[in-house]
This record gives sequence, C-alpha cells and structure tokens, in this order.
Amino acid sequence: MEVTDSLIDHLANLAKLEFSEKEKEVIKQDLEKMIDFVDTLKSVDTAGVEPLIYMNTDVNVLRDDVVEQTITKEEALKNAPQKDSDYFKVPTVLKSK
Repeated sequence: MEVTDSLIDHLANLAKLEFSEKEKEVIKQDLEKMIDFVDTLKSVDTAGVEPLIYMNTDVNVLRDDVVEQTITKEEALKNAPQKDSDYFKVPTVLKSK
C-alpha cells in the first residue's frame, strides 16, 4: 500500500483533523513504517501455531466482591469547592424550559 498525500488528506478529513505540510510528512513517514512492519509480519511463517487467546493459563481469576468503607462521606466532601450537607454541588449543565 502506498501512502500518498491524498490518503493523508482523506484520513485527516475522516478524523476531522487539520495538518500542516510538515506534519503531513511526519505522518506519512510514520504510516509507511507501520505498513512496512505489518508487511514484515505477513512474511512470518505461522503454520501450526495455535492462536493466542489469553496471555496466561489462568481462567476467570476474580477477587471476592466485598463491600468496604474506604472513605467517609465527610472525607469525600472535605475538599469539594461546593457542597451541600451530603452532596457535591455542580454547576447547572442543562437549563429547564
């Protein structure tokens, strides 16, 4: 796959980004390196290699779900810029009609 300026422009348009000409050259070089790496991976013989699903042999190793009090309400509200007796106060985001 050839990395062209039109490809860079198309990708920038899809991502809603704008790049200077200097930035486009850096991106072009990075994409070419990535494509070369993938092409190198394509040349590796993987015949007889099982797909790797998990990084280790442990399956569903979960901790017990235990409810703990880690911080009190007063500690949580201590440094709040605005608070009520039991709640954080935040600026209004949506205004009612």
